[in-house]
Amino acid sequence: MEKKIVYFEKTGAENTDKVIELVKERKKELGIENIVVASVSGLTSVKVLENIPDAQVVSITHHAGFRGGDDLELDPEYTKKLEEAGVPIYIGSHSLSGVGRGISNKFGGITPVEIIAGTLRLFSQGVKVCVEISVMAADAGLIPTDKEVIAIGGTAKGVDTAVVLKPAHMGNFFDLKINEIIAMPRP
Repeated sequence: MEKKIVYFEKTGAENTDKVIELVKERKKELGIENIVVASVSGLTSVKVLENIPDAQVVSITHHAGFRGGDDLELDPEYTKKLEEAGVPIYIGSHSLSGVGRGISNKFGGITPVEIIAGTLRLFSQGVKVCVEISVMAADAGLIPTDKEVIAIGGTAKGVDTAVVLKPAHMGNFFDLKINEIIAMPRP
């Protein structure tokens, strides 16, 4: 099989619309039903939902206090749109940092999970995010682990990365398989 990968010159939100267009095309080609989206405010998930209405979308956001305090970063307007469309919104700890990051922040050093995250960042921040949100969604029972899904992630704002993968739960993390890269930024 021969497939193209789109490489972006820059990271960030300027790539969001193109990523969604590429995901829509690849979803149709492969017959994939589930799309998991990293979307801090909810805006990117709304855009995916509006452009790919036949997808089973799952929106993943930061846990409360990610930026400090106890606040969530979800925008109430986007939350309402997603909820009205029946899109699950996962709010929880990151599977590739979580308590490990708290240990490192307090005592120094690095945990094995942070090494995995760092290794995935060798491809791009977005590839790391795609793997991470897929594990989170699988653990929450929001996506299947017995078939391929498309994961969409990025670097800071918007999205710049999409992959086709077969998810796994945290307990069998190394069963996760990245089958295709649809798009990503050049490091």
